[in-house]
Amino acid sequence: MESIGPLEQSLHTARALVLADLAVGVVAAPDVVSMVEDSVVQRRWWVEQWPEGADFVAGLVAQDVQDAILERHGRWPLCPVCGAGDPHALEVEPELGADPHWVCHKAGVKVAAIGSLGAATGEAPSP
Repeated sequence: MESIGPLEQSLHTARALVLADLAVGVVAAPDVVSMVEDSVVQRRWWVEQWPEGADFVAGLVAQDVQDAILERHGRWPLCPVCGAGDPHALEVEPELGADPHWVCHKAGVKVAAIGSLGAATGEAPSP
């Protein structure tokens, strides 16, 4: 059996983390999962060109999927911190860096690491 190289591992990890966050909000419909796959394909080329950016892939895939969902369905993920006012989406920080998190800029807080949104919202991923 062949081992998976670090570049491919970073893509598999990014896919799994974003899918975990999507499953929390029951957003993992087939068209949304296709958005994740499309992003992974695009980011595979990107990380092949810049292997040093492998640690950044999860945040980039999360941003890609967030943008694609916004175009087709609306804001995602909605902020679980701010209970009052207009619903707003969390943002990924850093935009290009390791250890990406979902952040609420209105409250000025880190909400969860990418892939850990369920722990921050108290929801378990749907089966």
